[in-house]
Amino acid sequence: MTPVRMAVIGAGQFGKNHLRVIRSLDRAQLVAAVDADADRAAAAAQQFECEALTDVAALEGRIDAAVIAAPTIAHADLACRLLAMGIDVLIEKPIAPTLEDARRITGAATSRIVQVGHLEQFNPAVLALRKMVTIPLFFEVHRLSLFTPRSLDVDVVLDLMIHDIDILLALTGKLPEEIRAAGISILSRKVDIANVRLAFPGGCVANLTASRVSTEQVRKLRLFQPHQYVSLDYSKQEIAVFGVSPAKQIGFIPTVVEKQEPLRLELEAFLDCVINRSQPLVTAAQATLALQVSLEILAKIEEHSRIVAQSLQ
Repeated sequence: MTPVRMAVIGAGQFGKNHLRVIRSLDRAQLVAAVDADADRAAAAAQQFECEALTDVAALEGRIDAAVIAAPTIAHADLACRLLAMGIDVLIEKPIAPTLEDARRITGAATSRIVQVGHLEQFNPAVLALRKMVTIPLFFEVHRLSLFTPRSLDVDVVLDLMIHDIDILLALTGKLPEEIRAAGISILSRKVDIANVRLAFPGGCVANLTASRVSTEQVRKLRLFQPHQYVSLDYSKQEIAVFGVSPAKQIGFIPTVVEKQEPLRLELEAFLDCVINRSQPLVTAAQATLALQVSLEILAKIEEHSRIVAQSLQ
């Protein structure tokens, strides 16, 4: 089989991870690292043995697929340019900064593949959880990170919480009918800590907390459904399942998760879509719904902030 010719747009930390994995895939041929910063592009190209470019225009006719790992603000313009060249794209999350930009991408796709990099969907523990879900009633989710200067162009909701929002939408199959949210800025001009309550049709409720100024890293989701409690640790790729018998006895249900690198699984899945012309696990439409809910949460946070400001006065 002829390898899929690929490039990575954006040679920052995320981009380098993509370059590393693509370089190791048998079905892919890494052609170029592209970055507006010529020095950064050159350094990445030297490290991963490919060509350095500063403009995506130079990719036309030379690649079949590309990963967009540039800042969120540039996603729509880059994706539309690449799609117009007939190039399939994997776009890092969030798909775009606005719904208008997300819809521009969807409209430009036509017959091309657009996969969005909601990486946790490829976490082996999440893949196992999807098979266990029956009637979800309550979720408790914590995603806490140490502070780093990366991704400060977006709020913590679009940086971190959107992973869990995307997964909740996939597991419930519904959009929330009520959103309550609060958030504050600590070390950046954006929201750094957020707490959210989502109420879904049918009675399911989800509480989410996200912080990028924590003293520890926590990535956990807890799910309660009829006769069962499931605890998932994203970082450890582990699931603990507890069942309740008709006699009201609680028992541990052994669950084995085969640990693998989610990014490798994500890129392998993208290659499958490119080669077989099949639909991605995370489509542009699905990513747009996650963005829509995230933006609604940010609007609720802003509303709450105004109320607090009035109280302080």
